[in-house]
Amino acid sequence: MAKASELKKGMVVEVNGVPHVVKQVEVRNPSSRGASTLYKVRFNNLKTGQKLDESLKGDDFFKEADYARAKAQFSYVDGDNYVFMNSEDYSQYTLPSEDLEDQIGYLTEGLEGIVALLIDDEVIAIELPSSVVLAIVETAPAIKGATAAGRTKTARLTTGIEIQIPEYLEMEELVKVNTETGKFMSRA
Repeated sequence: MAKASELKKGMVVEVNGVPHVVKQVEVRNPSSRGASTLYKVRFNNLKTGQKLDESLKGDDFFKEADYARAKAQFSYVDGDNYVFMNSEDYSQYTLPSEDLEDQIGYLTEGLEGIVALLIDDEVIAIELPSSVVLAIVETAPAIKGATAAGRTKTARLTTGIEIQIPEYLEMEELVKVNTETGKFMSRA
């Protein structure tokens, strides 16, 4: 059993007997005396994909869903489906693009470090590694004398996502991107 105060992004818990993954946790501390901390949590139903927003108290309990975790690698795209390979037994998992929504921009062929969440040997979601390395394919020219603490510019990466990067970076350079926040971390 997990308390609402212990919920973290990516955890899988049961809500009304159906497995849900925690997508977002926001902590609210009311200013009035004696008021308890509230946790605004966004869940995604793993069977239907529907979003569910709940406001919870810290001592509300959730039963952790019965699921397995398997190390996987991204293999290729097949139409609207994304195919992943289990790193241990080489079996393949297929997920439709709508189940991956904001994760697609970080998937590159051969990407390792992915964790597949399985219920009854069927993949229901994936967890990306905390950061990925992508190449810059389009950005404004580098500015001579720009410092690391200087201003930023927009860059489009190999997968099509756009992020803000420091002005001194040029096209075709490799950058490390945080998969949770979608922000530039460093040069790779």
